[in-house]
Amino acid sequence: MGHILWFEEVGKGEVGEVGGKNASLGELIKAGVKVPPGFAVTTSAYREFLRETGIEERIGEILSSLEVEDTEALQKASEEIRGLIEGATLPPGIRQEIEKGYGELCKRLGTERVPVAVRSSATAEDLPTASFAGQQDTYLWIEGTEEVTKKVMKCWGSLFTPRAIAYRVKMGFPHEKVAISVGVQKMVNAKAAGVMFTLDPTTGDPSKVVIEGSWGLGEAVVSGSVTPDKFVVDKVTMEISKTISPKTLECVFDPERGEVVHAVVPEERQRCECLGEEEVRELANLAKRIEDYYGGPQDIEWSIDKEIPFPDNVFIVQSRPETVWSQKRKEPVLGKKTGFELLMERAMTRIKVTKG
Repeated sequence: MGHILWFEEVGKGEVGEVGGKNASLGELIKAGVKVPPGFAVTTSAYREFLRETGIEERIGEILSSLEVEDTEALQKASEEIRGLIEGATLPPGIRQEIEKGYGELCKRLGTERVPVAVRSSATAEDLPTASFAGQQDTYLWIEGTEEVTKKVMKCWGSLFTPRAIAYRVKMGFPHEKVAISVGVQKMVNAKAAGVMFTLDPTTGDPSKVVIEGSWGLGEAVVSGSVTPDKFVVDKVTMEISKTISPKTLECVFDPERGEVVHAVVPEERQRCECLGEEEVRELANLAKRIEDYYGGPQDIEWSIDKEIPFPDNVFIVQSRPETVWSQKRKEPVLGKKTGFELLMERAMTRIKVTKG
């Protein structure tokens, strides 16, 4: 397998090469869902890097005698391993492939330096029985081949954060069996972004899509920096109920500083809804399509580009299995009725027959 694979070339069959996150992006494309373009740096590239630089053996030595309950030793081991990875020289063949991929992405989008998100995608993440998601690094609004290759190496190193090392030990995953891919994906210049669930994450109600969003990039919602607006959509009637929160911060790119920052939202926008009704319904329809495609409840990240007209500006940037309610023992929500029966009953009660 090569050093890079484009998202449209991958799917669930390539999880071992591109990790759960990147494989999911490929599946979303197969499902006809709009995903920002990009490519995955494969686990083969990561493993080849470890071998060619001679780092692999040293990592094994550091981890073999580590007691993860010793937080000081855990921190020290993590720092040493990450230093080895980030300080190594990237083998020329791998560097050339990454640079070639970034150059091709720029060409496809008609620009010389497209801003990208560089996201880790480990082979053991987003499993139904364990959630490794969020343990590795993500870098936003990265531009230029040199910065992209640096951030790829930082993502590789983040496979060995103290939290990631300890969690693998706790879950019984051998360190050497977990590899990491890295996604390089065009940034959405988001006016609003957030997450959505194809069931109510509070109650487990499967008849709802729950959308949470705020101004700017989705990291403000994911990190808990803001209390997001909340939109609850009935899957059958598409009726919307909403709770609008004051959103004081937004995650945006600052051109002067050349990085993503948390900026204060102007007061006149703080209490405005971050989504219009047509955008809410478009997201809900996408959520239903993605759930149908995967055949189970999903936890989805979305983003709406401020430079592109609706509906082409609505992007899905990630989808993973919902891991809380989907693990509970399957029982009828009310009485002995199935979720489908409840949905149909709810729909029928809203149909009014009028005489002409």
